[in-house]
Amino acid sequence: MENLSFEESLEKLEEIVNKLESGDVPLDDAIDEFNNAMQLVKICNEKLNSAEEAIAKIVQENGDLIEFKPSE
Repeated sequence: MENLSFEESLEKLEEIVNKLESGDVPLDDAIDEFNNAMQLVKICNEKLNSAEEAIAKIVQENGDLIEFKPSE
């Protein structure tokens, strides 16, 4: 799952949310899907943080940014 792109991870996350919102998922399956969703959220968050750092580095190299502060 970690090899997915940000877009693929987000798409799979949306599929899980839609499935869970339908209410037609047995409890055990819902728990598994929720765990999968949490892994996808972590992957998306890591990819976003990595992108923010890369952008901050590029901007800093151009002299326009003093300090990188990741969003929380």
